[in-house]
Amino acid sequence: MRKISAILILAGASAMLSGCGGGGLFNRDRPDEFAVQRQAPLVIPPDFALTPPAPGAPRPSDRNTATQAQDALFGAPAPRSEVEKNAGNRAGTAANSIRSTVGDPLTNTVAKGSVTRDIIAAPQGDGREAQVQIGG
Repeated sequence: MRKISAILILAGASAMLSGCGGGGLFNRDRPDEFAVQRQAPLVIPPDFALTPPAPGAPRPSDRNTATQAQDALFGAPAPRSEVEKNAGNRAGTAANSIRSTVGDPLTNTVAKGSVTRDIIAAPQGDGREAQVQIGG
């Protein structure tokens, strides 16, 4: 009786271990879990008179993962108050090259004092050498 149960256990263990074969444990193809993206759910449009999108155009309900992450972190743009809108309209728009134009020696600027001149003339760096002096 003891011999029969040992043979049955050995046969069962070998049958279970045979299912583990097939190329080894570390050299099998696995899906990339970071490349998986959620698909937008199927939605029936409320208006069936809509025109179909152009071929190759992205679906309006699809958003890539970068946009979803950015929305989750920072949210949608905040609505501006009337004061902010008015101040922005009065300020106008700056040229795209304003940052490089300000540092140009040929640009005429208004003298704002020695502190501003020192800040503009300071060498570019990452801020590790920055020092603070407390007046006294």
